[in-house]
Amino acid sequence: MRNSLIPLITVLALTIPGLVQGAIITEAVFAYSGLGRLYINAVTSLDFPLTMGFLMLVTALVVFSNLLADLLYAVADPRIRYS
Repeated sequence: MRNSLIPLITVLALTIPGLVQGAIITEAVFAYSGLGRLYINAVTSLDFPLTMGFLMLVTALVVFSNLLADLLYAVADPRIRYS
């Protein structure tokens, strides 16, 4: 059972940033106001600091979720050791 958790942890950890990135499309299609709409307005009005800030937020979320996945690997599989 523990060996089968490794791919599940990988998929779930990499889904978290995808949800934030998917908000851009969802908010554009359904005209919701949120981070996705803010990002689209920043791109269309050439607001580079806000665009870079949003991309930095998504990048940090990707790095954090990968770190979380790596730490959960050690919990799920006792053969994996971090020293």
